[in-house]
Amino acid sequence: MSASRTRAIVRALAVAGAVAVVGGALAQGFPADAATAARTAPPKVLSIAEIQRSQAKQLFSGGLAVQKDSKAASIVSDLTRQRRTADAKAIGRIASQPVAIWLGDWYSKAQLATVVGRAVANAAKAGKTPTFVTYAIPDRDCGGYSKGGLTASQYLSWNRAVADALRGHRAAVLVEPDSLAMISNCPSVAKARLPLIKSAVTTLAGAGIATYLDAGNSHWVTPQVIAPRLEAAGIASARGFFTNVSNFYPLKDETAFADRVSALTDGSHYVVDVSRNGQGWKGTWCNPKGAGLGKNPAVASGTTRLDATLWVKTPGASDGTCNGGPAAGTWWQSYALALVRLRAK
Repeated sequence: MSASRTRAIVRALAVAGAVAVVGGALAQGFPADAATAARTAPPKVLSIAEIQRSQAKQLFSGGLAVQKDSKAASIVSDLTRQRRTADAKAIGRIASQPVAIWLGDWYSKAQLATVVGRAVANAAKAGKTPTFVTYAIPDRDCGGYSKGGLTASQYLSWNRAVADALRGHRAAVLVEPDSLAMISNCPSVAKARLPLIKSAVTTLAGAGIATYLDAGNSHWVTPQVIAPRLEAAGIASARGFFTNVSNFYPLKDETAFADRVSALTDGSHYVVDVSRNGQGWKGTWCNPKGAGLGKNPAVASGTTRLDATLWVKTPGASDGTCNGGPAAGTWWQSYALALVRLRAK
């Protein structure tokens, strides 16, 4: 086959989303020389316009990636060794699902390269798309249970490290949960925070990554309040926004809210966290009793602005030292088991 014919095949596959930019897996049935060319060619970096006009199934090529080395997976291994078969099976229902990978200020730039590199390599091997969450904004959580974050200068450099590690790979990044909605709780952070997030979005988008910005949830801020913040934070360079992260509201509440936000932000797409909303709102956002796992994560059909329902919050990770929980982000075994027991039917 001629070189020009090979390049034509590769270009056609790339447009259709069938070329895996990491790992080089091609659909069966195409000539071996085309497959070789696709593996050795530089990975395609999508432009902002391409990201925004793509169908959800193109952006989340192959479906959502499962993190094989997740905390839940390690717990399953421990329980199996202890012959706690029933508990291992229960936690396995969390470990078997794609859960977003959180990247926070607990990772140095060098560690980011390792963590992200391993995740995208594993996802590519499976022919799936990984989802990440950045969580290192200065004054994070306004001094609450998840307080922390980097300085402004550190944050910009840290985000460049995330972008460099993801460049050329198919991935989605949810940028800083609570960061925009929480301006209502601590308005003093707005002046510094909005341009920082906009810079992060611009940096990630420049690396060809689909990004989503924080829109809180359906019972926190109104569409009229959050839309201008999304605009100021750079949604024009993003794929869209996310809702319900680490919260418990039903999907119908969130999509109704998100559709209104979308209409105010030039038709932006969105994703919704359904990790723990199986039993709906239980009176508090912080380790509520009676919560259950939501429906399994899935990429949307593409007929609406909803791109995917995701498990963003790690089911089993504590919200903070409330209602008997350990520190925020710490694995809480009894709570994880309760989430599985009360999962959505």
